[in-house]
Amino acid sequence: MTITLDSLEPALSVRQVLTLERVLAGEPEVVAGASQLDRPVRWVHVAEAADVGVMLSGGEMVLTTGVLLAGDEDKQAEYVRSLYRAEAAAVVLGLGRAFPAPPDVMRRAAERCGLPMVVLHRPFPFAELTEEVQSRLVRRKFAAVSLSEAVRTELTALITAGAPLQRLLDEVARHSACPVVVTNLAHRVLGTAGERSAVDDVLRDWERIARQAWGYHPGLSGTGGGTEGDGWIRAELGGRGERWGRIVLCGYRGDTATGRLLADRAAEALVLHRMLGGGAACSWEEQSAQSLLTDLVSGVVPARQLLPRARAAGLPVNLRTFVPLVVRDGDTGRLERLLRLLGLPGLVAELADGATAVLLSLARDQDADALAEHFATRLRTESGTAGTVVAAADPRTVWDDVPAGLREAQHVADAVADSATALELPPVVRLRDVHLRGLIRLLRDDPHVQSFAERELDGLLREGDEGLLSVLRTYLATGRNKSRTALLHHVSRPALYRRLESIQVRLGVDLDDFEQAASVHIALLAHDAQQQ
Repeated sequence: MTITLDSLEPALSVRQVLTLERVLAGEPEVVAGASQLDRPVRWVHVAEAADVGVMLSGGEMVLTTGVLLAGDEDKQAEYVRSLYRAEAAAVVLGLGRAFPAPPDVMRRAAERCGLPMVVLHRPFPFAELTEEVQSRLVRRKFAAVSLSEAVRTELTALITAGAPLQRLLDEVARHSACPVVVTNLAHRVLGTAGERSAVDDVLRDWERIARQAWGYHPGLSGTGGGTEGDGWIRAELGGRGERWGRIVLCGYRGDTATGRLLADRAAEALVLHRMLGGGAACSWEEQSAQSLLTDLVSGVVPARQLLPRARAAGLPVNLRTFVPLVVRDGDTGRLERLLRLLGLPGLVAELADGATAVLLSLARDQDADALAEHFATRLRTESGTAGTVVAAADPRTVWDDVPAGLREAQHVADAVADSATALELPPVVRLRDVHLRGLIRLLRDDPHVQSFAERELDGLLREGDEGLLSVLRTYLATGRNKSRTALLHHVSRPALYRRLESIQVRLGVDLDDFEQAASVHIALLAHDAQQQ
């Protein structure tokens, strides 16, 4: 889209013009159309002819002495109607030369049309008013064009540098000084920027706000704006005749023209950003879910503060049962398709270390455990990998408990990662299924546990013999089954015996003694957990 000088509305309203010092010197009085004083003034024009409307293009404040209208009430009424048809902003009548008082015919006609009519009680040189208003309008228009170019330059530089969507939105919010929201066509929030508390206020009742703003609100305007009367300005996102989203300035406090300009410039940048891949492999929808779930897992932001974001992202949150899941080696696209296929509302986001979080939102009367198991079973079937791990925490009915549930599911997934028994796990793995391995994962960062592992395994770690460590790991994981261990390492039993003997000598333990073997096993689990 292209922004031109003529396409920018001025920043002065009729009300603002009437407060100018030069205008106040003429003692202005509004005699009709007082409810329409916020009309924008595009230009100021002096005209006396009764058919003045043919010379106007809309938005002008027309100045007249009425010298050609005096004594002819029909001409007076037609003069006002002509201005109304031409969509003039207002008419200003200087009293004294033709009319000592506001003419009733013109006043009544203006009131019927809803056209602001102002009279000046003191003689006033129209040239001064014209000069004042025109110079202000020109300065503001060129300031708007300058702002437009500055915003475009800054956003283009960010895109060129591969900045993520959030960085662009932060820049738009800085210029607009109000919350900024990006949505898809279903009003699902894909990104936000601005002061956190102000954004939360906007998102708290986003579904109702969006329905009013883009459903039946009388202030809705075409492709460039939204409910502009109260500072809500939108621009459509799309290209080649297809719309796929919107950017909204929520409660913009500046003039409408500048707000629309900012929204349009931001829309240009976001369309380009999306065309170029957004600097990331995942879509805006995935980035939105990833940001939300990452914040939930981290616990840095209280869960209650994240509730508006979750609701605005399309997740049902009222009277729901939440099932936190973490999938190992799961593709986000496949997981989202499976949720849609099964009709399960939820969010999917990739976390660190190859883990993907899935937060299901189920009705209270649904069997959460059964649906989670059904989901996991279908996932294994579709992926064709029996070793796909789906870890779960117990269902939560309170939103504030969701972060702890996600962390528990992540802990379970981590506990079974690289486990030799992963293929034998149930479709959905829970905390009770990981036993000692799970406990060690929880305690792996404890200095006492770290010291214990180093002390127990020092004889092998000091030499850096990964081969013997691997044999020890397999031997203990198989329940000290020598035949199974020899088979898995492709060595003969005598060769395995020699390696086990070497391990016992270096560690100074007897692996046939249950307590000593258990101690070494715990130390090895702790060591492996610290390496992950």
